[in-house]
Amino acid sequence: MFENYRKFETTFAGRPLVIETGKMAQLTNGHCIVRYGDTVVMSNVTASRTPREGVDFFPLSVDFEEKLYAVGKIPGGYTKREGKPTEAAILTSRMIDRPIRPLFPADLRNDVSVVNTVLSDDQDNDPGICALIGTSIALSISDVPWNGPIAGVWLGLDADGNYMINPTVTEREGSQMHVTVAGTKEKIVMIEAGANEVPEDVMLEGLKYAHGVIKEMCAFIESIKAEIGREKMEYEAHDIDHEIYDRIKADEYENIQHALDTDDKNVRDERIGVITDRIIENLSEEYPDIAEQLEEIMYKMQKEIVRAWLYEGRRVDGRGLDEIRPLAAEVDLLPRVHGSGMFTRGQTQVLTVATLAPLSEAQRLDGLGLEESKRYMHQYNFPSYSVGETRPSRGPGRREIGHGALAEKSLVPVLPSEDEFPYAIRCVSEVLSSNGSTSQGSVCGSTLALMAAGVPIKAPVAGISCGLITTDEGFTTMVDIQGLEDFYGEMDFKVAGTKKGITSIQVDIKNDGLPYEVIEEALRKTRDARYHIIDDILLKAIPEVRGSLSEYAPKVTTMKIDPEKIREVIGQGGKVIQGIVADTGAKIDIEEDGTIHIFAETQSSGDAAKKAIEAIIEEPEVGRIYNGTVKTITAFGAFVEILPGKDGLCHISKLDNHRVERVEDVCHEGDKMIVKVMDIDPKTGKISLSRRDAMLEIEDCSNNQ
Repeated sequence: MFENYRKFETTFAGRPLVIETGKMAQLTNGHCIVRYGDTVVMSNVTASRTPREGVDFFPLSVDFEEKLYAVGKIPGGYTKREGKPTEAAILTSRMIDRPIRPLFPADLRNDVSVVNTVLSDDQDNDPGICALIGTSIALSISDVPWNGPIAGVWLGLDADGNYMINPTVTEREGSQMHVTVAGTKEKIVMIEAGANEVPEDVMLEGLKYAHGVIKEMCAFIESIKAEIGREKMEYEAHDIDHEIYDRIKADEYENIQHALDTDDKNVRDERIGVITDRIIENLSEEYPDIAEQLEEIMYKMQKEIVRAWLYEGRRVDGRGLDEIRPLAAEVDLLPRVHGSGMFTRGQTQVLTVATLAPLSEAQRLDGLGLEESKRYMHQYNFPSYSVGETRPSRGPGRREIGHGALAEKSLVPVLPSEDEFPYAIRCVSEVLSSNGSTSQGSVCGSTLALMAAGVPIKAPVAGISCGLITTDEGFTTMVDIQGLEDFYGEMDFKVAGTKKGITSIQVDIKNDGLPYEVIEEALRKTRDARYHIIDDILLKAIPEVRGSLSEYAPKVTTMKIDPEKIREVIGQGGKVIQGIVADTGAKIDIEEDGTIHIFAETQSSGDAAKKAIEAIIEEPEVGRIYNGTVKTITAFGAFVEILPGKDGLCHISKLDNHRVERVEDVCHEGDKMIVKVMDIDPKTGKISLSRRDAMLEIEDCSNNQ
């Protein structure tokens, strides 16, 4: 039945990798199943036969679908089905999109859709890497024009300094870096890294090591393509009207150069606006459709000018290639928040606010990964006003989620452990103005906010980006790229870290890949720039972490109890702990090992909650006097609660130093009563109490004074 079914096998990082095609999804342009251990991912590619009308960009969509059945889970909520993608799924989609996009023809306007579906996940073999390889194979064997293949690996570094390819869950736990690397046989095309302050030379050698494995995988994919690949389809190439382009260039080229020659984005946009209005007015009669083409023509002309300037060593704003825009840093801008910091680089400005909360407010995760929650949350907002535009806010898109995750990854390595600092931490970066590299601005702003909030981070973290222009004669890199240099350049190489080493990397490229010498130069330039930002800007705004938390931050008290006592503290149906919370106003988190974190707005509230818990777990002592509460009256005595949940019998004969006829002659239910513990039965735990002995002991003490 499946006459086109084919199976291909190889070894990938020491484990079998199996590729299957021709059995499923036979109406796609390209399809494959990737089996790596017990992880199974299906990759499908489809493309429209005609270009999308009225677009001046390549309409590519990449999706990574997490199906919870892949790990034996049923989705939560009322509908019991997967909803919108998780942040992890969105980040994986972006990780696949970035390396494949530059390898499509620049003039392709047909819709192309890539859908990766995780069918099974064994946790040891990352489905994201399987999806990246599956995408490359599906595109390679399809009839969709694409200049691949590529391949990718997950690069780790163990405690002994040995590199690991596609580490297992156990190996990842001790890894000093988590790096996803993609590349062609010739060059590296994507880097996504989180690292524990890893030096630049260690990172570079690791990338080279990973690329060696990538080359082998690309050769395997090429062999599959040679055997079953389809002939690439013809497509309608998109191009501008060169007659109009040449006419505008002859009339306005020098004016456009002048318009670009400023460090002020507002001035530049205003100048370009005047030019475009003049072009439409002068040429619309001769070229009726000029308005439809003008945006793309102006883009190409500005790109030509900016690239030529950069390669000559001239930047739009007059800076040197290694010169950073004017920098500024401030803390404590907002009075009632737990910590705030604002970082400004040229016309890029980011305000970050830090909030501390009980660990119970950590974010819960519902995805394929083993991690069920995360204590540190970093969110990034990019409103339209930050670029001078007018559009309604529609919530975070994939770009915002990606930038927030990058900043989060940058700062996690320097955060204190839960034992050192038992708080959930949320940082929100608000982009106030954007002219390039806001993600790295949010890293710097977040360092300021965390230090101002009193979070004892190990070291300040700064981020910076590096750009690239290449020609047939060579390449030029420039540090701290602004919007135009990112827009018209070939690389946005973002690196964050401390003075000790790298904590994150994210690389976006628009060419066919990066040679090692470009990566090495980018790492060196961003390192030098990072040192300058930390020493001369961040630490001058706030020289060290605040010694105390904001008065508005919750106060935490930590105590340890016998795990066997947890049930007593919680009480049946949670009644005991809920009562403590209601009485004191504190929030209480209890861990399985008996660690209790008490969070309260005031220290007195926290102390009251701690005292209540101590009373619950306290064991009665023989010979000790307690001020108890009469709970029950019987004919033979009174049952008195001396500690929460612990009561004993004060026999009628021990209620007073004279004969008592009726218990009610001495006490009633609810009365406070001093009693002395006379005995505790070792077998039954029954407690014998005496009011008479307690009174005698107190009287003796008074007489002796």
